[in-house]
Amino acid sequence: MTKLSVNINKIATLRNSRGGNTPDLIKAAVDIQHFGADGITVHPRPDERHIRYKDVYELKQVITTEFNIEGNPREKKFVDLVLANTPDQVTLVPDAMGQLTSDHGWDTVTHQGYLKEVIEIFRGAGIRVSIFVDPVLDMISGAGDTGTDRIELYTEGYAKHFLTSSHESAVSPYREAAKKAVELGLGINAGHDLDLHNLHYFSAHVPGLLEVSIGHALISDALYLGLENTVQIYKRQLIEE
Repeated sequence: MTKLSVNINKIATLRNSRGGNTPDLIKAAVDIQHFGADGITVHPRPDERHIRYKDVYELKQVITTEFNIEGNPREKKFVDLVLANTPDQVTLVPDAMGQLTSDHGWDTVTHQGYLKEVIEIFRGAGIRVSIFVDPVLDMISGAGDTGTDRIELYTEGYAKHFLTSSHESAVSPYREAAKKAVELGLGINAGHDLDLHNLHYFSAHVPGLLEVSIGHALISDALYLGLENTVQIYKRQLIEE
């Protein structure tokens, strides 16, 4: 079954808005694991507007499932943070400084040389590497030449088209990208704008899907449904029929 990694950035955003420690990010991560999540994802950014670098060190001590750290490896501070905490997985995202949220994948052809170098550094430290990519076959092929272990399919396009066009046309590029990744021996993750409306269809129609990372939608749903209940509802979307 596809694993669910819960991105806890939004919990950190809420905490930071008042300057104290409510809600308690570390306790929330422990509870989310207890509620059934298969992993915890964080995406620290240079301005620390949600996850702080200090949080990563504290989370490393309590996470017993899978720890996934996302970020742009062009920031030396990020590379140092990852190497100091040796998560189970690092997900490389080509974010610009100050970017609100991730909005595109790597150009794995243009930046192939750079990606090879940084991936070798992380893999040399025993960290599984995933790189953020759009569902474009040339980008999947390029990813296969970088030495990465996995790709993470950027799913905002799927989520948008799921609402405005046929579900089949929305998922088709992702299915084809996944097939190509499987041919190349790459593991497949996915994330961005997946929610209770579109997650099950995506999971059921994308072959080889190992993991999804979900934050904003899951935490938003938890305001109405409760955190434990929401984690379980999302997990049920990933059960194969």
